[in-house]
Order: sequence, then structure tokens, then C-alpha cells
Amino acid sequence: MKVKLRYSHEAASKPVLAEIILKTGLLINIIEAKLTPKEGEMVIDIATQGQALKRALEYLRAAGLEVTELRSLVEVDRERCISCGACISPCPSRAIRFDESLDIEIDERRCIGCGICISACPRKAIQLI
Repeated sequence: MKVKLRYSHEAASKPVLAEIILKTGLLINIIEAKLTPKEGEMVIDIATQGQALKRALEYLRAAGLEVTELRSLVEVDRERCISCGACISPCPSRAIRFDESLDIEIDERRCIGCGICISACPRKAIQLI
């Protein structure tokens, strides 16, 4: 599950991700991180589900982080998209493909939110959420 974390400067000084990995043994992949002197925002992928995921999210919230579960990292504007496929081949995780009706389909589990598809789209129909 991909999760967006927002935290204050004070919370950023704590090794929250290192602690949760040590305590739970969960695999956590940092997909994107933006830090400023006042706050931070990070998108992570936690490789678990069910009760283990629920406990991990509770741990992050208890540590003072704002936690948002992401169902998707990118969004396709279907009115702009012409299904040209320009976004398919540059995708490093092979998360984009044509569906049966030749519309663009994004596999949310594979998408790493790198944004390469956004740059590749000639109609600017894809955006990060």
C-alpha cells in the first residue's frame, strides 16, 4: 500500500521509518520525499496488508505523522487522453498498458509515481495526485 506522510519539522528529526522497520520487520520503500526546513512530505510503499498494515499506519499516526492512504499515485484525465500510448514504453515499472478497449490502464500496484509518464504525455492528460 502506498501512503503519503506529512510531518512537522519536529517529527522529521525522529527516525520514525527506521524504528518501524526495526520493530516490525516490514519492507518500506521510499518513493518520493520532499523536505523543507519547516515540514516534510514523503510517499512510501509498505509491503504488507491486513492487520500488519493497520498496525503500521497506527504506529505512524501515533508518531505524529499525518497519514493518507493512496489508492493511486497518478490520475488520467480521460477527456484529454487520446490513448496514443506515448506513456507506455517509458514507464520503468511497466505499470501502464492498453486495456481491451485500447484505453490506457494503470496498474496501481506497480506504479512508483516517478512521473515519467507525465513528461511523455503529449496531451498533458496525466498528473501526480
